[in-house]
Amino acid sequence: MLVDTNVLVDVLENDPDWANWSISQLQAQSKVHRLVINPIIYSELSLTFSTAEALDRALDGMGLAMLDIPKPALFLAGKAFVHYRRSGGRKNNVLGDFFIGAHAAVTGLPVLTRDTRRYTNYFPSVQLVAPQ
Repeated sequence: MLVDTNVLVDVLENDPDWANWSISQLQAQSKVHRLVINPIIYSELSLTFSTAEALDRALDGMGLAMLDIPKPALFLAGKAFVHYRRSGGRKNNVLGDFFIGAHAAVTGLPVLTRDTRRYTNYFPSVQLVAPQ
């Protein structure tokens, strides 16, 4: 299962609204799935750490493994981004959610997230675990 950045930030920053949900989901999902991140999630998480070593220690402590993004997923992320732009999307660079969603779509991994909008719009085959 790919764990989205927002869930990990909830835990790392002890978000008053979401930390409990995110922690309980990580615990529950770890009993069913291998929890993983990809280089995009790693990069997004790096914003909250002063060193790569500190980030690596935090990820190791949470039992998260790193998976590379396969080439077909990178291609799909670009195609989804073109669709987003043609549908009126305003961002000018490929967004992390497109890489994460495409990675999940190509590999069949579910995604643990709190932000389902782009996943449901551009990767409807991806199974999401999200708040109701």
